[in-house]
Amino acid sequence: MTTFRCAAILFDLDGVLVDSTRSVERQWRLWARDHGIDGEKAVAIAHGVRAVEVIRMIAPHLDAEAEVVKLEALEAADHAGVAVMPGAIALVRAIPDGRWGVVTSGRRNLATARLQFAGIPSPPAMVTASDVMNGKPHPEPYLKGAELLGANPAECLVIEDAPAGIRSAHAGGMKVIALASTYPAPALGEADAVVEKLKQIRVAPDGARMLAVSVG
Repeated sequence: MTTFRCAAILFDLDGVLVDSTRSVERQWRLWARDHGIDGEKAVAIAHGVRAVEVIRMIAPHLDAEAEVVKLEALEAADHAGVAVMPGAIALVRAIPDGRWGVVTSGRRNLATARLQFAGIPSPPAMVTASDVMNGKPHPEPYLKGAELLGANPAECLVIEDAPAGIRSAHAGGMKVIALASTYPAPALGEADAVVEKLKQIRVAPDGARMLAVSVG
């Protein structure tokens, strides 16, 4: 069993707290088809990265900002196959008030819709694609999450499901537990620990200020 000590926990959203992989991939394929783009190419890079950056990479001739607005509106309305990740609600409720947040590559309207649909309590802090200049794998999103919680980045623990998010957290000086939901465990080897289910993560107080997060 591995134990991490931290002051706060930051979660990615899609693939960690909410199982939305099928919706995300379905809408990216539909969007790509409508624009004559290879849908598999879009899906291959879409997880954990801001949609605006994906569109700029694969379709630089389009107005990326306008396309993101349309794409994420469709994602927010697409609930087919979307569900809360097993163990997510129990895990966030085990964390003391004000000690956890969500850092997502989606925009705020999409993130809010997903949280509400999944029945996940509103996070004390949330960083979305609209709140940063640089998306994952840049460290800015997770550093912003630590700032909103008033926590030292080195004392934050991140729970992620994508390589881009792992790199973002590590670049910000944070430890990472990876959840093998969207990607298989071998693809998440950069993380400090890898789990198959959120139920393998347990949180307990560790003194007045710190938390002990056990994995195993």
